[in-house]
Amino acid sequence: MNYFITGGTGFIGTHLTKLLKEVHPEANIYNLDIVEPGTPLPAVKGHYRSPLKEGETLASKFIYCDVRKPIKLDVPVSSEDIIFNFAAVHRTPGHPDREYFETNIRGAENVCAFAEKHGIKKIVFTSSIAPYGAAEALKEETTLPTPNTPYGISKLVAEKIHQIWQAKDSDNRQLTIVRPGVVFGKGENGNFTRLYWGIRKHTFAYPGRKDTIKACIYVKELVRFMLYRLEHHEQGVELYNCCYEPAYTIEHIVQAMKKITGLTQFVPYIPNALIMPAAYIAQCLGSPMGICPARVKKLQISTNICGKKLAASGYPFHYTFEEAIADWFADNDKLCLE
Repeated sequence: MNYFITGGTGFIGTHLTKLLKEVHPEANIYNLDIVEPGTPLPAVKGHYRSPLKEGETLASKFIYCDVRKPIKLDVPVSSEDIIFNFAAVHRTPGHPDREYFETNIRGAENVCAFAEKHGIKKIVFTSSIAPYGAAEALKEETTLPTPNTPYGISKLVAEKIHQIWQAKDSDNRQLTIVRPGVVFGKGENGNFTRLYWGIRKHTFAYPGRKDTIKACIYVKELVRFMLYRLEHHEQGVELYNCCYEPAYTIEHIVQAMKKITGLTQFVPYIPNALIMPAAYIAQCLGSPMGICPARVKKLQISTNICGKKLAASGYPFHYTFEEAIADWFADNDKLCLE
C-alpha cells in the first residue's frame, strides 16, 4: 500500500509521516510537495524550527509535485492507496487573496482528479476552522459555515470539492475531513512558539481580554486521530472538529505554559483602548515583533470550537493538554534555541 501526502514537507505532514513509519513500517510513503524536507518554509519568517530532530531524516520518498497543476506521478498507484491532502496556503494574514484560491481550491480539484483517475477510495483532507468565520458563538460540525476571509472561503470550497468526489461513488469512497483548531507541536513555527517567546521576552500581553477561547490540538494527537478514523470510518463523509474539549481560554493556555516550562514572567493586561492604537503605531514602524492590528484582532476573537464529537468518537487521547505542552517543550529541547 502507498500513502500519498500532499504538503508532506510541512508541519503536520512531517508528524504524520513519522507516525505512519512507526505503525506501518512496510508501507511506501510519498511526500508530494514543492519544498524538499529540511528546507525552511517560505511562509515562515525569522528563525525556522524544523519538525525533525537534528540529524533526523523524513522517512518518505520526496516527489516534486505542485498541486496547482494536474498530478502525474512516475510510481505505481493502486485503488488501495490512501491520500492525505495537506497541501495549502494557510497563514493568514500573509498572502495575496489569489494564492489562497489558487492552491487550496485548484489543489483540491487536482488531488480529487488524481484519486478519480486511479480509483483511489480513501482521502483524508485537512481543512480548517476558518470556514466557520469569526464569531464568539460555539461552533459544532453542524453549524452553518460563514467564512469571512479568503482563506476560510477557499477551505470551505475545497471541502465541497472533496465531497463531490466522494458522492460520485458514495458506497465505495471514504472521505474524512478534519477541522483542527490551533495545532501545536515541534516545528509548528506558529502560535504556541510565538506565545512562549512572547512571555519569556516580556513582549506578550493580554490584548484587551483574558477570556478569549482558543481551541487547540496537539499535532501528535491530530495525526493519531486521522489514522484512527481511517480504521473506524463510518460510511460516507466524516467531518470532525479537532480540539480539546472543552476548549481553553488564552489565560488557561498561558498559565499552563508558564507552569510546565518554568516561566515566571508576569503577563500584563492591556485594555483595548490602549492596545489597538499601539498596534497601529507598531504597524507604521514596520510591525516589530510581529505586532499589527490584524494579529491583535485575531487574538481578541475566540475560536470557540466544540470538540464533543471527537471526544465521543471512541478515540483514546494519548495526552492531556498539560502533558502535550510538556512533550512539546521536551521535543524542542526545552526551547533553548534562539
